[in-house]
Amino acid sequence: MPALSDLVETGRPVEHHAPWHRAKVAPKVWNLAVEQLAAGRWSLLGLWGEPERVHMALLDEERNLGVISLDCRGGRYPSVGQYHPPALRLERAAADLFGLAPQGLPDTRRWLDHGQWGISHPLAAQPGERSAASSYRFLTAEGESLHQIAVGPVHAGIIEPGHFRFTASGETVVRLEERLGYVHKGIEGLMAGAPIDRAAKLAGRTSGDSTVAYSLAFARAAEAALGVAVPPRAVWLRALMAELERLANHLGDIGAICNDAAFALMHAHCGVLRERVLRAADAAFGHRLMRDRIVPGGVTSDLNEAGTSAVRSLVAEIRQRFPHLVELYDNTASLQDRTVTTGRLKFELARQYAAGGYVGRASGRDFDARRNLAYAPYDQLAFDVPVLQEGDVNARVWIRVREVEQSLSLVEQILGRLPTGPTRAEVAAADDATDGPREGMALVEGFRGDILAWLRIGKDSTIERCHLRDPSWFQWPLLEVAIEGNIVADFPICNKSFNCSYSGHDL
Repeated sequence: MPALSDLVETGRPVEHHAPWHRAKVAPKVWNLAVEQLAAGRWSLLGLWGEPERVHMALLDEERNLGVISLDCRGGRYPSVGQYHPPALRLERAAADLFGLAPQGLPDTRRWLDHGQWGISHPLAAQPGERSAASSYRFLTAEGESLHQIAVGPVHAGIIEPGHFRFTASGETVVRLEERLGYVHKGIEGLMAGAPIDRAAKLAGRTSGDSTVAYSLAFARAAEAALGVAVPPRAVWLRALMAELERLANHLGDIGAICNDAAFALMHAHCGVLRERVLRAADAAFGHRLMRDRIVPGGVTSDLNEAGTSAVRSLVAEIRQRFPHLVELYDNTASLQDRTVTTGRLKFELARQYAAGGYVGRASGRDFDARRNLAYAPYDQLAFDVPVLQEGDVNARVWIRVREVEQSLSLVEQILGRLPTGPTRAEVAAADDATDGPREGMALVEGFRGDILAWLRIGKDSTIERCHLRDPSWFQWPLLEVAIEGNIVADFPICNKSFNCSYSGHDL
């Protein structure tokens, strides 16, 4: 069994790619990597395209990362998805955006392109004419007394658009198929040619509820590419923002899951605590969501005494009120009846899809980028990564509960050890850009799971190419599996327990 590092070394190394290596490989080596994915030895962290080239980010069993790239002669390359299903939608997206044709891809339907862009393959070297809008061919299911239920893309709540096509036998779901791409914003196209500061703002708007995590991923990738050393105080402030964002989202999710089981009391109390987090973030950093506060080189807002006091008061309030809510959840039989054994996801699938965050950890996949990659300052902080095996809605709630507790501890540790000093370093062009562009990659832990950012910075310090991969790419397909065999009425609570991002996925 080859090591990922050995496989990368067999290719032509790409200079100035940090902090992990990238290599251009031959089709034989590409196929060898696919074999490792199909055998379950490696995990797929991302797959993205460029004109005439495709890339894969990989993670091996020793937690080593690397990127391999394959030139696509005639726009073709051997499909990864035909042997490793987690790559299917990523390959369909690359086909829509770049016109790349994965040979052997089992599903060639368009994914992000709904025929409304005005052109086809907008990021290809030569975009094509507008693709004709056509009805989407949903997969069929055979059996007696089956019927279909179409839900969305417009929903009853104030949520993002996505279509869900159920095939049911009575009230039991036989198949769910998703149709996404309705909120495609063209993030990657907008980034091409943009200055670094402009691209950083675009990254922070990929998925609004994860603006801190996306900004951090982009900043770390840019800093790796350019060799920028971030001041220690800025590094710790970034972690503080990340944990506040995690707290706000987990508290909101716990309440929303309970609300989908008609337990509005939990929703109300968790909503109050989420609002407290947002207000504390505003007091500390001048923005409720802390948008645009993390930039390449550091942060744009420092923490003063008033902000510190607001965050400490927040921690004290949550520590006082949250345990009572957890007890209420655990002791309400009607609520447990809706969450226990509902929407089960098996460990084997969580592992195959490298499912991050609470989706993966509730099904036994023990991975957290903060711990496994130990990026600063988490390498100096003490925290546990909760993992459960049941894989149901209840387990996904409890992972969030335990992560709230861990985030409170992390916030206290950060406040107690926050260094003094500057909060931002100058981000300048590479010292010697005559020998080619600089490339960087980062993997950071958002509240949903690990977010990948990969970019290339050209000689004029503009972004030549940037790819952002939301954890939802590997979670949306698992929702389809988790709901099978459940009743239709349990879809909202199962869906909310996953809480995948439409915007982050649709780019």
